[in-house]
Amino acid sequence: CLLFRSTTSSIFHWVRKTMTRSELINLLADERPGLYRNDIEDAVSVIFDQISSALASGNRVEIRGFGIFTTKKHLAHPGRNPRTGAAVDVPEKVLPVYKTGKLLRDKLNASA
Repeated sequence: CLLFRSTTSSIFHWVRKTMTRSELINLLADERPGLYRNDIEDAVSVIFDQISSALASGNRVEIRGFGIFTTKKHLAHPGRNPRTGAAVDVPEKVLPVYKTGKLLRDKLNASA
């Protein structure tokens, strides 16, 4: 999430905003004017693709200070449709899990 101040009737409010992939690329392009935007887009795509591929292969991705990406297997189980109450079988699935690194946690809690 990205925090910014918005002015509404001369009162400042902190607003929480989600950073999109294109906003990340724009931010990197603004911070590194010597790099071409297409090169930045390629680098961001390669990073996300490599993380996704590693997780799909069952590997763990650790970025020191930032966090760890892993997967967690959820077994198949019986469930209920919340709308109708009918019994349904929920299939087995694998979901991504992210755990923050110590440096990121410390940075987030420094302002608290």
